[in-house]
Amino acid sequence: MTQLFDFIMHIDEHLITIVNSFGPWTYAILFAMVFIETGVVIFPFLPGDSLLFAASALAANAAYNLNVWILFAIFLAAAVIGDTVNYEIGKRVGSAASTGNGWFGRLINRDKLKQAEAFFDKHGGKTIAIARFMPLIRTFAPFVSGGSRMHYGKFIHYNLLGGFLWVTMCVFGGFYFGNVTFVKEHFSLVAIGIVIISLLPMVIAAIKTRTAKATER
Repeated sequence: MTQLFDFIMHIDEHLITIVNSFGPWTYAILFAMVFIETGVVIFPFLPGDSLLFAASALAANAAYNLNVWILFAIFLAAAVIGDTVNYEIGKRVGSAASTGNGWFGRLINRDKLKQAEAFFDKHGGKTIAIARFMPLIRTFAPFVSGGSRMHYGKFIHYNLLGGFLWVTMCVFGGFYFGNVTFVKEHFSLVAIGIVIISLLPMVIAAIKTRTAKATER
């Protein structure tokens, strides 16, 4: 976990190392990282927003030979395909994961899964699009929708919409603002800020839920 935290806090430095070491293969590595974060429900803690932002910031610097449009395409593909795979996993093993039965169910963080289920119950299909901007929840949302047997046509609609909005904001936000002097010199703080801002909707929703329950008593 210490190494993961270090990677997230200094993701710009680690990405530079990856680019310098792997060259064009960096695109494949970035695709895999986003695909795993969105598509494999047991890895919700991998970086998402900050990864897209940092990679796109490097694309603004010609020295790293990264094309922002290729980044946009691979991130969008990874996000949409990842959620689709996650949906299919949820469709097949969702009930076992919710109860904690079976080896796969024991690998999943059931507290986060329950949060995603509650969010899904409240917002329905829109959860797929909204959750794109919420770390942890975005990994479980397609899993929950698959487990609830949401119609795939409805799911893919929100999957494409959410993926497009998320990738567009993160990629072009990083490309245009990632090389601002303050951002470059304080990227660790910016990474923390991105995570905090992403978590705010989930925190606010939890507070509202607790307040509503307290009022009912």
